[in-house]
Amino acid sequence: MNLPKVIFSTHKLHPDVTRDLTTLGDYRVASAPTPEAILNESAGAEIIVVRARIAPEIIEREAGLMACVRHGAGLDMIPVEVATKAGVLVANVPGANATTVAEHAIWSALALLRKYPVVNADLRKQGWEAGRAHSDHGRELSGRCIGILGVGNIGASVARIAQHGFGCKVIAMTRTPDNLPDDIEAVSFDALLARSDVLMLCCPLTDETRGIVSADAIAKMKPGAVLINVSRGPVTDEAALIVALSSGHLGGAAVDVFGTHPLPQDHPFFELPNVVLTPHMAGITQESMLRMGQGVVVEIRRILAGQRPENFCNPEVWNTYCKRFDRT
Repeated sequence: MNLPKVIFSTHKLHPDVTRDLTTLGDYRVASAPTPEAILNESAGAEIIVVRARIAPEIIEREAGLMACVRHGAGLDMIPVEVATKAGVLVANVPGANATTVAEHAIWSALALLRKYPVVNADLRKQGWEAGRAHSDHGRELSGRCIGILGVGNIGASVARIAQHGFGCKVIAMTRTPDNLPDDIEAVSFDALLARSDVLMLCCPLTDETRGIVSADAIAKMKPGAVLINVSRGPVTDEAALIVALSSGHLGGAAVDVFGTHPLPQDHPFFELPNVVLTPHMAGITQESMLRMGQGVVVEIRRILAGQRPENFCNPEVWNTYCKRFDRT
């Protein structure tokens, strides 16, 4: 008798996705998305749906683990090398929340340029005239130069909205400049910094991008420019960003990702009036949760049927995986 495979999720998922996963196996959800709960409650997992960081020891501990399926695109939550060494498949769902993140990035830029954080705070605390006093210093997004670091699915969505919705000039630095559309100008990193009115960080976290937005890099940005980080926290030097925001060199920043999650309540970001802070939610809406979850279901169905994932992130593991589970 073949028992249902244990499918463990680090978080609760969309109700429709929960229903589908329940039909595919013995579906379990962590009682809390904390490292301790995930470590303890993932015992026996054969497939893990990943929305929080997976410790290497989980993969090394679980002899029956078949796959880690990322509920999203970024793979920094999965120790891919450890999974590959253990013969565990890694799959993801790229592009499912690209429009969601892009909308958040554009909304953040609009809020910063129109001084929304201080307008909202002063209107509530000091009244109509105090809030309205900031209006003369607001700026329009239309026609400005948008710089994008990393033009994958998210960066491409940002570019499309910025160009066709606001008539922006879009420049970009990407690992594959030859793949850029003709209406996006490929530039060097220094040029990206120097020319961008709004700098959008949309790149994955890699050895090359870790700390790339350093104090030196920020100093090269236009006075009054705004920075939007929907990438990963360690892409920026937070201390240097705080200095630039406090001094007025940067006009503002919208930060959705941080060096430490959750963001400590005593973090200096909370004291800055020219910052929009969100709790790593740029890619989360009802619609995107459904799309990402549906992508996870597709991948898990394929894996359970003995097929390769559609979005196979470590394809070199396939032969080892097949030997582990006596598959041809």
